[in-house]
Amino acid sequence: MRGLAAFFIAAVAVASAFFYQEGGSKPLLITGEDAGYLPPSACDPCHRAIAESYRRTGMGRSFFRPTPENTTEDYSRNNQYFHPATGQHYTMTQRGGRYYQRRHELDAAGRETNIVENEIRFVLGSGTHARTYLLQTPSGQLAEAPVAWYSENGGFWAMNPGYDRHDHFDFRRKIDRECFFCHNAYPAVETGIPTGARELFLRGAIPEGIDCQRCHGPGRAHVQRASNGAPVADVRAAIVNPARLAPERRLEVCLQCHLESTSRRLPYSLRRYGRAMFSYRAGQPLEDYILHFDHAPGAGQDDKFEISGAAYRLMKSACFLKSDQALTCTTCHDPHVAETGEAATRRYIKVCQGCHAAAHRATENCVSCHMPRRRTDDAVHVVMTDHYIQRRRPDRDLLAPLLETHDDERTRYRGEVVPLYPRRLPAGGEGELYIATAQVVDDANLAAGIPRLRRAIETYHPARAEFYVELAGAYARSGRNEAAIPYYEEALRRDPHDPAARRNYAAALTSLGRLAEAANALEPAEPGDAVTLNALGAAWLNLGRFDRALAVLRRALRNDADLPEIYVNLGTALLRSGDLSAAAGAFQSALRASPASTAAHSNLATIFQKQGDFEQAEYHFKKAIWSDPEHAVPHYNYGRALAEKKMFPQAESELRAALALDPRFAEAAAGLGLVLAQTAQPERAVELYRRAIEIKPGLSAAHFNLGLALLGMGKGLEAKPHFQAVLRSEPGDDSAHLYLGKILLAEGERAAAVTHLEKASKSSNRNVRNAALDALRAAGEKK
Repeated sequence: MRGLAAFFIAAVAVASAFFYQEGGSKPLLITGEDAGYLPPSACDPCHRAIAESYRRTGMGRSFFRPTPENTTEDYSRNNQYFHPATGQHYTMTQRGGRYYQRRHELDAAGRETNIVENEIRFVLGSGTHARTYLLQTPSGQLAEAPVAWYSENGGFWAMNPGYDRHDHFDFRRKIDRECFFCHNAYPAVETGIPTGARELFLRGAIPEGIDCQRCHGPGRAHVQRASNGAPVADVRAAIVNPARLAPERRLEVCLQCHLESTSRRLPYSLRRYGRAMFSYRAGQPLEDYILHFDHAPGAGQDDKFEISGAAYRLMKSACFLKSDQALTCTTCHDPHVAETGEAATRRYIKVCQGCHAAAHRATENCVSCHMPRRRTDDAVHVVMTDHYIQRRRPDRDLLAPLLETHDDERTRYRGEVVPLYPRRLPAGGEGELYIATAQVVDDANLAAGIPRLRRAIETYHPARAEFYVELAGAYARSGRNEAAIPYYEEALRRDPHDPAARRNYAAALTSLGRLAEAANALEPAEPGDAVTLNALGAAWLNLGRFDRALAVLRRALRNDADLPEIYVNLGTALLRSGDLSAAAGAFQSALRASPASTAAHSNLATIFQKQGDFEQAEYHFKKAIWSDPEHAVPHYNYGRALAEKKMFPQAESELRAALALDPRFAEAAAGLGLVLAQTAQPERAVELYRRAIEIKPGLSAAHFNLGLALLGMGKGLEAKPHFQAVLRSEPGDDSAHLYLGKILLAEGERAAAVTHLEKASKSSNRNVRNAALDALRAAGEKK
């Protein structure tokens, strides 16, 4: 019987280790390299009891396809959720054994709009605390659905962590390699993927649940030795048994996923450059694979309690620090057994009494006071045990409701980033390079981090391109694009195939006005890289090459039909090409993908305004402001539209809001001046026109309106240089020729006046043409 089982396992290994995707030619391997992993079922024949027990644990149930047998949520009655921050309605439904999540909004007339429905292909999370739902795109990418299910109080629907905001990702947050790493077994992926790649395209078999090999390492050699009748010692030597590891290595098996110091921008970790995402093996030193970081002590972050930080909190405890590595996660937790309730409590009490026998009565629950349950800061609908073992329970309501806090300029951390694990890195060399990089990756410590990373690069001349990319990005994000360029170029010399570096390099070139160079930098875009193709389309758009922009953007859409930025750029290209109907369709598609797209709302509002539908235009103008209330441009666009409707008080309010948000917004100053001029406030209008010209000397609209206002006040001599300024930038402006001609005529400069008036007399604008002809007749030039 033992021989039959062994033969079965070996057959599984050969069949599953190496295969090809359907309809494709690239081989798929678990983790993208022949690392010796097997399907989880390979462990069952010899370890059936422990495998079945493990599948009932949270790790064993961490990822699965939804079926009636594993579904506890209510998909028929309590299956709707309204999100107040966005006004979006979500409905969770089941049809024919399949599960769906649907979103809709209500338009200006109260009709359902922006309707999207996606099939839920996978569930992430055991349901002990929560479940997140995943869809799968045609390209094989997994994406997160916005609404999750939480187990608290019998179960309810609410937004996923990070989604309770007006500008959330909706159905577009991709599950990348880092997400997958800690929430499931290693997948089968294409060979030849760059080690730094984050995107995950699943075109082969997808595992369900973290499997045995996450803690025991690849199982193929173990299975092959067992099937070949090797001595027991050799069979055991071919697999990792964490119990036989040194305490530090044993702890690191758990730390690979449970040492997150924060889910907010810091960064909490940096995977060593050159290490593939799925390359960590149980028993290896964790620091050879990844380095962990934390906020600086005393920076107000010492009591953060987050959903993926159990080991992080444990390692702050006196019990852990004084145990000399004797206390690890498995001291209390048997990873093969799903212990809950009284059985788990008795186990924990017994562990505590091993060191604290005289501290309490034998039956007293140590955990409830010293490791209390507490609401997590980042997943505010989840309550978990705090693994920071404290002498005294915090004197506050640890279960009180929390509001989700997001990273923004007001809340985000600004300060030093310090090593967490290992606590110290070797001085100099790679240690200094990684610590310096940690300061800038998420902009926590740019002011000190940029010169520190630059010195480290200049001192140690690292071979890896990533260090140069991070320094270039830090310069760009701090507004120093000129300084970023040489570091992007050095990075691309070392790694020409890094698409993110190439896109960021092109963005820096664009910000410097080097538009043709930006397009050239993006031209080597891979045919399937929708993000880079979108950037290339935007580059051609900036150059006014609408034909090339449209062709590239349509290629991008064929690769990723859910990326709203592609639709926005496509709509802009169509709009500038004069195809309003197709442009409107593109912007509406952008809003189906991202209902909070400011650019899509603004452009769609402009199209409706041109088409004479002010009701729909106003709806989208207001939506644009709602989607980005701190952005001045939507207020400006809405203000201009209101001014065209002669709704001057409302227009003045919006244009003042734009200027308050951006005091250097020259167009808003000029627009507000025009509104004031039309409401009989010429002196205040003149002040604003002058302010606009001071900010942006070449703004011809401000010069024209200032000239017109001064002319109306009888100040033709002051008005003259402003009409001349208009004609320097726009030589064909017939109105400027008309007014300048009249001024020159009044000054007695007849020949110059006639030249300008004759140009104005050929205007397609009848009023300008007639006024010019009248002036010429008055000058005796026409009969």
